Amino acid sequence: MQRVDITNDLSFSRIIHGLWRLADWKQSSEETHSLIEHNLERGITTFDHADLYGSYECEELFGKALALKPSLRDEMEIVTKCGIVIESPNRPAHQSHHYNTSKEHIIASTEQSLKSLGIDHIDVLLIHRPDPFMDPEQVAEAFSSLKQEGKVRHFGVSNFKDHQFNMLQSYVDQPLVTNQIELSAYNLENFEDGTLNLCQEKRMKPMAWSPLAGGQVFTANDEKAVRLRQTVEKVASEIGAEGMDQVLYAWLLNHPANIMPIVGSGKPERIDSAIDALNYSLTRDQWFEILTSSMGYDIP
Repeated sequence: MQRVDITNDLSFSRIIHGLWRLADWKQSSEETHSLIEHNLERGITTFDHADLYGSYECEELFGKALALKPSLRDEMEIVTKCGIVIESPNRPAHQSHHYNTSKEHIIASTEQSLKSLGIDHIDVLLIHRPDPFMDPEQVAEAFSSLKQEGKVRHFGVSNFKDHQFNMLQSYVDQPLVTNQIELSAYNLENFEDGTLNLCQEKRMKPMAWSPLAGGQVFTANDEKAVRLRQTVEKVASEIGAEGMDQVLYAWLLNHPANIMPIVGSGKPERIDSAIDALNYSLTRDQWFEILTSSMGYDIP
């Protein structure tokens, strides 16, 4: 498995396992534990969480599985996110859907994540969404407090555009180490609006959520999906890939920004397929053929 240096003392596996749907998989703790071990055996050591995943249940489910063999914590990097508040029976105090990046909320959310996961520190904590009501001084104070107490090693953001990233970074003492953004051959927004360029400018490696566009390339019938599906099938045949998913992963993996796709499946065979995509190289012709197929027109 390829490794990506995030800082001088932290690296991630090139493929990251996402636990957004862990509660939906309806696994026992033993089954989730087996899935964790499968990932580690295949070289996936980085696991992506958020406090609200599974209506605030997924971190606890992961923690129960990890508790079956706590020593596995030493073999992994744990990322989690905070800042989105949703109504949930698991959080009866929450009265509405909103963002909260106050110092109090960031610290309380982090401490709850540590408790739910059954660990003593988080490797990277991300602000989940840009908050239009954000006080960046409070975010900076929360980050400093959590780092000084050894509860979080590093910090980053998710879904931030370049101006939002730069604003927050100007208040925070330590470098923001990643931006988790939506990146796929189907959804080109962050390729086109400068968000990915900023990652390259900062020498910061991005995490890519929904790298398969939620399956739209496989099943949707809109013109874009049909057009892209035909191109991806053609490239799969040319490079000998087993499926379209491997081409879509390879399209991201071949990009020079060192994109780290998040694989959100509970099926070992789907995880293995993503790992195998590391073995495929696309020519520049093939990469641009997929790009222009998604855009629906030729480059200038």
